[in-house]
Amino acid sequence: MTSAESVTPRPETLAVHPPHVEIKGSRPLGVPLHQGHVFAFDSADALAEGFTSPDAFLYSRLGNPTVRTLEDAVARLEGGAAARSFASGMGAINAVLLGLLGSGDHVIAQTCLYGGTYAVLTDLAARWGVDVTYVSGTDPEEVRAALRPETRLLYLETIANPTTRVADLPALAAVAAGAGVPVVVDNTFASPLLCRPLDHGADIVVHSATKYLAGHGDVLGGMAVFKDPGLYGRVRHHAVEQGASTDPFAAWLTLRGMQTLSLRIERQSASAAELAARLEAHPAVEAVRHPALASHPDREIAARLLPAGGGGVVSVDLAGGREAGRAFVEAVRLASLSVSLGDVKTLVMHPASTSHHQLDATALAAAGIGPGTVRLSVGIEHVEDLWADLEQALTEAGRTA
Repeated sequence: MTSAESVTPRPETLAVHPPHVEIKGSRPLGVPLHQGHVFAFDSADALAEGFTSPDAFLYSRLGNPTVRTLEDAVARLEGGAAARSFASGMGAINAVLLGLLGSGDHVIAQTCLYGGTYAVLTDLAARWGVDVTYVSGTDPEEVRAALRPETRLLYLETIANPTTRVADLPALAAVAAGAGVPVVVDNTFASPLLCRPLDHGADIVVHSATKYLAGHGDVLGGMAVFKDPGLYGRVRHHAVEQGASTDPFAAWLTLRGMQTLSLRIERQSASAAELAARLEAHPAVEAVRHPALASHPDREIAARLLPAGGGGVVSVDLAGGREAGRAFVEAVRLASLSVSLGDVKTLVMHPASTSHHQLDATALAAAGIGPGTVRLSVGIEHVEDLWADLEQALTEAGRTA
């Protein structure tokens, strides 16, 4: 082999090893997408150090530059010390619960929770003996009475799914803090644009980034944001081993979506408040819940925690019960029948038969979900077009009453 042959690889090798372009004198305006799952090192020592350093990029399950950008961006929005990104919102919730709980521990959680969270807590109770006490989410004395020496967690939602009840975060967190119990808050419905739970006493905030953070119905993701680096370290250790890590492209899509978060939230909150007021006056509707309504049971709490708006979700109880609810969600034409929320498109669903199907009739009633409850996630369409669609769907639902 000649010297020239050893310097210039053959075509088969060149095809495998493209050159790396080094950018000089400028920078990309958008966040670069680092899609590769593995990173190369210049020395054995550097590779070895990569296994112990949380700042090193070694393997994308452990960390990735695009994913890290998303984590830093959401941590900054929520006012946290650190954040961890996950493949889904349930990935984030499971990582936090499994990272902080053990056999025989006790959890205090509000009664109305996302169905998936309720299912995880029920499973932990059955398999690990994790006992769960459910409270309203508005009365700090309920939390105080539920505290035990083995209590390890208070779990809340800023705006409950799907009833839109608003947890009194400062009052509840103060009780938990007095007992040294960490507070976890699901902030998916509010987003950090409407509420930052860490400012109100929470220790960990979780999100389904699929919803408002990404906002365009094209990505699946989850986030956990930590006030304390120590809690972050405990959860990160378990999260890495569980493997529910974010794909770099999903992180890139979420970052792209977050650029319009404030515009979307403002429009969706305003439209939801307007539609809620009109729905409240409709004869086919028994009750409407949106934090901006004067009739909302937690209006005073919402005014303190959500001064910029009540979010884009409206909970509607139809007079005709389950049949009316199902007829309504099938009759919409502009809105879409879908299980998600936070999209730029308006979405409707019937929680009792979908997101909360895990709950029996007693649990549904305790959570405030009726047989005719419909969840409306308001998009960014013109509010008059949305109202026209809802009106005609209510007419169809009224025929079942």
